Amino acid sequence: MCRSIKTLRPPALPEEATEDEIRAAALQYVRKVSGFRAPAAHNREVFDRAVDAVALATAELLGGLEVRGSRPAVAEAAGAA
Repeated sequence: MCRSIKTLRPPALPEEATEDEIRAAALQYVRKVSGFRAPAAHNREVFDRAVDAVALATAELLGGLEVRGSRPAVAEAAGAA
């Protein structure tokens, strides 16, 4: 879809995604779907609401994902050292 959007979960990122990374991905998604890089003034409000909604959904998704093998392996490696 949009090649600028990067994977925001481990192991692609070693740490949790930042709010800025989540917002940047949401902005790229809304730009791609709407076809506007920067919306006209009369579309700005709905565009910004969409970015906020996508960012919130993304944060909820990332917060709820359980990635098997990534976090426990990191914890086990730290404990073994």
